[in-house]
Amino acid sequence: METAVLNIQGEKVGKCELPEKVFGVTPDKHLLHEAAKVFLANQRIGCACAKTRAEVSGGGKKPWKQKGTGRARSGSNRSPLWTGGGVVFGPRPHSFRRELPQFKRRMALAHALSAKLADGAVVVVDKFDLPEAKTRHMSDALAALDAGRKPMIISTGENGKLLLAGRNVPGLVHCRPENLNTYGVLNSTKLVITRTALDALNVLWTKGE
Repeated sequence: METAVLNIQGEKVGKCELPEKVFGVTPDKHLLHEAAKVFLANQRIGCACAKTRAEVSGGGKKPWKQKGTGRARSGSNRSPLWTGGGVVFGPRPHSFRRELPQFKRRMALAHALSAKLADGAVVVVDKFDLPEAKTRHMSDALAALDAGRKPMIISTGENGKLLLAGRNVPGLVHCRPENLNTYGVLNSTKLVITRTALDALNVLWTKGE
């Protein structure tokens, strides 16, 4: 599998081979959906908590006598029927964490990368060398590459200017090859991959086999 290699001005400067085991897989929508659901579930903190009638302050004394007042019977002002009382079946802190087997995680990532390539949303750049670590230079480069509103730059961190220049660009995500995940790939408008990151991704994939 061959693809064009561009520079940050959007000009073609060569070609490179894409690993077919990573970018040449037929996407499985069910697997992608499952991987995205697991990722989103694992981002939830699950710390919402409501007090029951045993935890709210007050109570202990019967508000009024059982009979003769004309009012409904009541034994405590901590009842869920009262303002300031406890909550029935309220949320309690718990974990939303779910697990996905390593093999399925790897396959889902390959399916996501292949889907992006099939949509024409993968760009390989030779080097991401910016003149200065300025937001303006990064915005110009992304515009030349037609990266869209939520681009993802995949690099090995060899260029320190890249992180500094991209900090104030709305929607831009910078990721290293070893930290790629299915949801991040699917949620981006275009993947901008450097040559060194592409080689590192191929090595990581070979090691995991």
